[in-house]
Amino acid sequence: MAPLCYRRHRFPPEIIQRAIWLYLRFTLSYRDVEELLAKRGLDISYETVRRWVLKFGPGIARRLRRRRPRPSDRWKTVAAAPAKQAMPQVPKLSVQAAICDVPPNWSRAMPKSSVPRKLAPKPMHE
Repeated sequence: MAPLCYRRHRFPPEIIQRAIWLYLRFTLSYRDVEELLAKRGLDISYETVRRWVLKFGPGIARRLRRRRPRPSDRWKTVAAAPAKQAMPQVPKLSVQAAICDVPPNWSRAMPKSSVPRKLAPKPMHE
């Protein structure tokens, strides 16, 4: 296959490839790519980006597919990681202990002026 030819194009191949990469890699529209390139000082029309994608996009995709590693019948074995020391067990709190044994409708049961400022948790029984 012949290499991609960027002759007779106003911009260098790096800019053309970057515009195509932006469009194909991210979910951008042609106008989004145009805006991103304009922020970098490049005056490129979205229509030009569309032409570049249609002309060079399939060739770039083919080259990327050829470079992708082929699947094989062999599995790679990963070396076992060294065993970590066991972490000390922390007792788990129940959901009720976590919310300080407050009934689910406590805010409706009390008038707003009598809502406690700080709820203290009950001591845990062993």
